[in-house]
Amino acid sequence: MSRATMEDVARLAGVSRALVSIVYRDAPGASDATRARVLAAGNELGYRPDHRARLLGRTRTRLLGVTFDVRAPFHGDLVEALYSAAEAAGYDLTLSAVAPSRAESRAVQSLLDYRCEALILLGPQLPASALSTLAESQPVIAIGRNVRAAGVDVVRTDDSAGSRLAVEHLLSLGHTRILHIDGGKTPGAAERRTGYRKAVRQAGLEARVQPGGRTEADGADAAKTFLNDPPPVTAVTLFNDRAATGFLDTIRQSHLEIPADLSVVGYDNTAIAGLSHLNLTTIAQNTAALATQTITTAHSRLTGSPPTTPVVIPPTLVPRCTTAPPREEPHR
Repeated sequence: MSRATMEDVARLAGVSRALVSIVYRDAPGASDATRARVLAAGNELGYRPDHRARLLGRTRTRLLGVTFDVRAPFHGDLVEALYSAAEAAGYDLTLSAVAPSRAESRAVQSLLDYRCEALILLGPQLPASALSTLAESQPVIAIGRNVRAAGVDVVRTDDSAGSRLAVEHLLSLGHTRILHIDGGKTPGAAERRTGYRKAVRQAGLEARVQPGGRTEADGADAAKTFLNDPPPVTAVTLFNDRAATGFLDTIRQSHLEIPADLSVVGYDNTAIAGLSHLNLTTIAQNTAALATQTITTAHSRLTGSPPTTPVVIPPTLVPRCTTAPPREEPHR
C-alpha cells in the first residue's frame, strides 16, 4: 500500500494542498471546522506529515539533539529526565543512538542532518578536538565526561565524591580492606578511581585497584580474576551497576564461602540495582538535576550567553543489602 500524501488529504477533505499544510503546521489561516475536516481526512487515510520537511521551512527548529549509548541503562534514565526538562523549557528532543554497529560520529551527523539547534552528548568519547570543531557551529553540552574542549559546556556528577561516599560507607561498617574495580577508559572512570584512592589513603589504608570495565561481561571477568586469587579484602566498589551485577552473579555462582559476606557497591542507581534479587548498594547520580542544568545551559547558549564553567552535581549514597559489617578476618 502506498503512503498517503498531502495531496490525498486535500482531495478527500475538499480543500487545497496549501490549506492542509496550514493545518498540519498549526499555523493561522484555517477555521476550526476546516481544521477538523482536514485532520479527520488525514486520520482516515493514515497520513503522517514529513517532520523533516516541516523543519526545513523554519528559522528555528527548537530541537535539541541527544546521543546516547544503547548499552548504558543510565543513559536511558538520563534521556527520560531530559525529555521532561526540555518540554518544560519549550524544546523537543531528537535522539540518535550509539551502538556497536553505529559509531558516535554517525550518531552526531544524524542530529546535524535534523538541524538540531544544540547537541547534548551523553558520555561522549569523541576526541576533544572533534568536540571543539562541533562547538564552532552549535552549542555542545557533554554530560558525564570531564572534557576540556574549547566551546564545549560540561555538566557532570562529582564522580570523585561518589567514590568517596562509597568508601566512607564501607569504612563506617568496619571495612578496612577495600578493592576498587575500575571502568578503564570510560568517561568518569578516572574520577571514580581517583576518588577511591584519595578516600582510602586519607583513612590510612592501602589502595587496591583491579582492572575492570563498564559491562556485565567486564564485571564477570573481574570476578573470575578475583576468584582465581582472592585478595585479602572484605569489600569491593565497582565502576557502575552493570559491572557490579556481572561481578555479583559470578561470585554467587562460584559456590565458595566468599559470597556470604563480601560487601559490594555499584554506581549509577539504575533500575536493576533496586531489583529484589540484587538489592545493590550504589551511588545515585541526580538525573533530574543533570537534565535540568543541561537544558538550562543549552537555552543560555542559544540565547547568546557565553560558555559556562563546568557544572558539577553531587551524588548520593543508596544503601541496600549488598553491604554489611565484615567478618573479623578478610578473605584470603
